[in-house]
Amino acid sequence: MKLLFLGDVMGRAGRAAIGEHLPRIRAEWALDFVVVNGENATGGMGLSAAHAKEFLDAGADCITLGDHAFDQRDMSSALESEPRILRPLNYAKSAPGVGARLYEARNGKKVFVAQALGQVFMKRPFADPFSALDAALRAAPLGQLADAVIVDFHAEATSEKMGMAHWLDGRVSMVAGTHTHVPTADARIMPKGSAAISDAGMCGDYNSVIGMEPLEPLRRFVTGMSKERFTPASGEATLSGLYVETNDKGMAIRVVPIRLGGLLGQSIP
Repeated sequence: MKLLFLGDVMGRAGRAAIGEHLPRIRAEWALDFVVVNGENATGGMGLSAAHAKEFLDAGADCITLGDHAFDQRDMSSALESEPRILRPLNYAKSAPGVGARLYEARNGKKVFVAQALGQVFMKRPFADPFSALDAALRAAPLGQLADAVIVDFHAEATSEKMGMAHWLDGRVSMVAGTHTHVPTADARIMPKGSAAISDAGMCGDYNSVIGMEPLEPLRRFVTGMSKERFTPASGEATLSGLYVETNDKGMAIRVVPIRLGGLLGQSIP
C-alpha cells in the first residue's frame, strides 16, 4: 500500500497548502490512504468542523488531533458525527469521539489508525500512552484485521517518541511523531519493519516560530512578558509529512520524508 501522513496543519497557510497540493498528489502518487493531523488548523489552536470538512474534501481519509483537540467548540459534536476524525486515545474516557478506528482504503484494504498523547513535558498529565496503544492494537492486529496500521504519537520529547517507535516496532506500518512542528531527519524503517519518524513536521509557514509570527514569541523570549496573542504566520506553507510503502504483510519497504513548497525545498516519492 501507499500511505501518506501529513504533520500538524498550522493556520490559514497550512490549510491553503492542503487545499492546493493534496488533491493533486493523491492522484499523481496513487495514494491508498492519507492521514492529516489538523491539530492547529483553525487560528493555530484546534480544528473547526468546517476546516475538517475542507481536509476531507481535499482527499484526507482520516484526521487526527492532539492536545488542542477541543479548543474549537464545535469539535465535540463533530467527533460524534464524523468517524473520520480521531482525538487522542488517552484523553478522559468521557471525552467525545474515539482515538482509534478501522477504515476502508480506496483499494478496499483495511487501515487501522490510532493516536495517543505523550506525557513528558506536556502541560497536562494524560494517561499512559503505551498501555492505551497496546490495548487499541490488540483490537485490530496487523496482518489479521488490518492490512496497515498508522499511529500518530503527539508528544513533546524526542526520547518518548523514539521509545514509542521501539514499543510499536513490528506491530504497525508507521508511527509518526507530531506536535513539535519541526521535521526531524530520522525517518527510517525499524528493525522489525515499522516506519518511524520522531516528528513529521508541520504544514505551515516555516518563516516563523513553529508556525507563529515571530514578533510575540520573540517579545516573550527577550522580555519574559506577553503583550498580544500568538498569530499564525501567513506566508507560503511547506507541506511536510511522511510517505510509506508497505508489503503484503503491512510492513514498511520504503520511507520518504515529504517536503513540498515553501522554504524547505522539495522531497517527493
